[in-house]
Amino acid sequence: MPKDKDLADAAKLLLRVVVGGLMLFHGVHKVFYGVAGVEKTMIEHGIPAFVAYGAYLGEFVAPILLIVGWMSRPAGLVLAFNMFVAIATAHGKDIGSLQKSGAWAIELQLLYLFGGVLVALLGPGRWSVSRGRSRLG
Repeated sequence: MPKDKDLADAAKLLLRVVVGGLMLFHGVHKVFYGVAGVEKTMIEHGIPAFVAYGAYLGEFVAPILLIVGWMSRPAGLVLAFNMFVAIATAHGKDIGSLQKSGAWAIELQLLYLFGGVLVALLGPGRWSVSRGRSRLG
């Protein structure tokens, strides 16, 4: 029978891999095709265009760190902040909207945001590069 500690570490691994792995698709797309769309959105909101390059950090670098479990806590916060900015800029108009299926229009973005927060709060667990020994994960 698995110990509670083993189950908790398995859950932390699963959380890191799912949140990081799914967000990584967004980051890889930006690596191949650039951040021109994000730049446009930033400019429309009065934010300097160079801020768009932070999407590489939040959608490519942070997910890789989450998956391997190194610097997971800061990476989770970076991913969460990235999603906060995405909601505030690209999805702000959707906050009060529902999709045709009845789902909240920003539920996916919120799942990523809170997934990052949860990794930051829980840490990476023992099944990670840091083996859960670092305060930064």
